[in-house]
Formats: sequence, structure tokens, C-alpha cells
Amino acid sequence: MKYYIVAGEASGDLHGSNLMKELFKNDKEADIRFWGGDLMKAVGGELVVHYKDRAIMGFIEVILNLRKALGFIKFCKKDIKEFQPDVVIFIDNSGFNLPVAKWAKENGYKTSYYISPQVWASRAGRVKSIKRDVDQMFVILPFEKDFYKKYNYNVEFVGHPLIDGVAGREQVYEDDFRKKYDLGDKEIIALLPGSRKQEITKMLNTMLLMVDRFPNYQFVVAGAPSQSKEFYDSFLKDKKVKFVNNKTYDLLSISYAALVTSGTATLETALFKVPQVVCYKGSWLSYQIAKRIITLNYISLVNLIMDKEVVKELIQNEFNETNLEQELQLLLNEDKRKTLFLDYFELEEKLGGKGASKKVATSIIESLM
Repeated sequence: MKYYIVAGEASGDLHGSNLMKELFKNDKEADIRFWGGDLMKAVGGELVVHYKDRAIMGFIEVILNLRKALGFIKFCKKDIKEFQPDVVIFIDNSGFNLPVAKWAKENGYKTSYYISPQVWASRAGRVKSIKRDVDQMFVILPFEKDFYKKYNYNVEFVGHPLIDGVAGREQVYEDDFRKKYDLGDKEIIALLPGSRKQEITKMLNTMLLMVDRFPNYQFVVAGAPSQSKEFYDSFLKDKKVKFVNNKTYDLLSISYAALVTSGTATLETALFKVPQVVCYKGSWLSYQIAKRIITLNYISLVNLIMDKEVVKELIQNEFNETNLEQELQLLLNEDKRKTLFLDYFELEEKLGGKGASKKVATSIIESLM
């Protein structure tokens, strides 16, 4: 079978790579062409466009780069038509993927979507078009199946793929890791400022203000695979902080606490049972737009899944030096940490068992037979 996969960002690359492994394992004749990143490229198939070449975030940023975004969408449609796949598989990245899914369905291609657009967060009216354009929807958050059920759209809950990613990683020996990156013997506070230049620029400087306020801890920045070491150097110059590139899971496995930019990383941090403060700050205009269309009480996946405040969220103007210091101090309190650990274990149970990628691949292959 011929599979065309469209993924964006580092998380899409991760989940796409695991899905590709299962497709190749279960379909020996699989021919895969994809938009993704280095992890997907390492599995096999043919990479069309790397996600870092088209990374745009925020409402106003998308508008300013509209011509570029539309150009990629046009090229994607053309490439799908030339490849003639048996199925087009979309992974997250709804701003790009939903317009392409509409076109694909209109042109007779079978469509599957892995990791639902967050229609439960804003613009729920999009469900009507998603139901029309997507033949198979695979959801990874436990409350999504009930959400779609209200619209008479039957979707498949496959569990969260991060369960597999965290469970399947290679064991890290703390002494060796500390020695390799010269981390000393202080407890580690990990800084996860995001994966895109725009968000890292907005987040990291404020996070770094904590270094001098907590001298008894070693702060370590988790570098994203999509960014170069040189990009981070401008932030880290003259700072008593260490840098670890593309080793976020290894770093989290030995961390005592973390400051985390809202996104998939908040859930990853929770699965490693690391106490965290969730942070987010966008451009003023993007935030004003988001505030008016997003209907959720929380922004972090941890709190959304648990339906209560498990981790503290510092958003926009609340994300400042004073609040960050106060919340980080609370994370070092043993009673607070015990409560967090209990919530984290409950969260993991809610996410379902292992094998999300295998379930998706099996369902897609069976639908083509």
C-alpha cells in the first residue's frame, strides 16, 4: 500500500516515526512518502518537506506568513496527486492539515487523522467539516471520544503515544549523564522553553532569571532538535546554566523540577513524574485573539485531562519573574511534591495503555483491505 503522511513540529515527527515503524512492520509492501522530520526520515520512506522549514506559530504570525503557508498547502496537494496514495494520514497540525484533508476527500482519497485537532478547545463548529473530510479519526486524550460523540462522530481512542515513547526509551545512568554534560552533583531544574524560535525567544529569558535566585540547584536548558546550539548561545552567554541538546527525556529522567512551556512537553514532564510550572507567553495580539475563542479553563494537557489544577499555569502577564520564583519555590516543598506525584500516577492511568501507534497502523491497514 502507498501511504502519504503529513506531520508538523517535533511532536508530530516523533509520533509519525512510531506510526511508520508499525506500518512497515505490518505491511511489507508499504511505500511511504511524508512531511515530517529527522525521526521519520530515519525510519525510511521519502521526506518531502522538513517541519522546521515551515514552522509558523501564533495567529498574527500566520497572517504575516500567509503567502508562505498557502504555497506549502498548494505544493502538498500537487505532491499527493503525483504520488497517488491509498490513504493520506494527517498528524495533528490542524491549521495546515484540515485544508489539505478537505481537498483530499473531495478528490477521492481516503483520509485518516491521528491526534485530533483541538476542536474541544475552540471553534467546535469545525467538527462538521472534520466529520465530512476525515474517514478515520484517532484520538489520544480520554475525553475526546465523548466530545465527538455529542456530534454523532464515531472516533477511536487509542491511548496516548507518549506512554510508548517514555516506556520504550533506553535507560539513562545518572552518574554517566551528569559527567558527560558536566552537571555536577546539585539537584537539577530543567528548563523546557519550547521548540520554535518564536516561543523560545519569549520564554527562555524569563526562565533564566531563576538561576541566580536558586543557587543551590543546577539549571539545565533542554535544547530542541529543530534549533542549533548557536541559537541558544545568545541566551546562555555568561549564565550559570548548562545546555543539553536533543536529550529532553534523558534530562527529565534525572530532574528534580522543571519550568515548561505549554504544549506536549507538559505531559512528557508529568509522565517522568517531575514537578513543574507550566509557562506560556505569546504576542499581545495572538493572545487577545486566543483569549476570545478558546473556551477552556486550562491550557496544559495535564490539567485538561485531570479536569483540575494539578500544575500551576503562568500565562501571558502572569508569566513574570516574581510569580515564577514563587511557584518554583513551592515545587521544592515535600508536601506539594507528594500531592503532585499522586496526581501524576492518576493521570497516567487515564491516558490508557501502551500501543497507540500499533493500534492506528492496524486500523488503517485493515480499512484498506
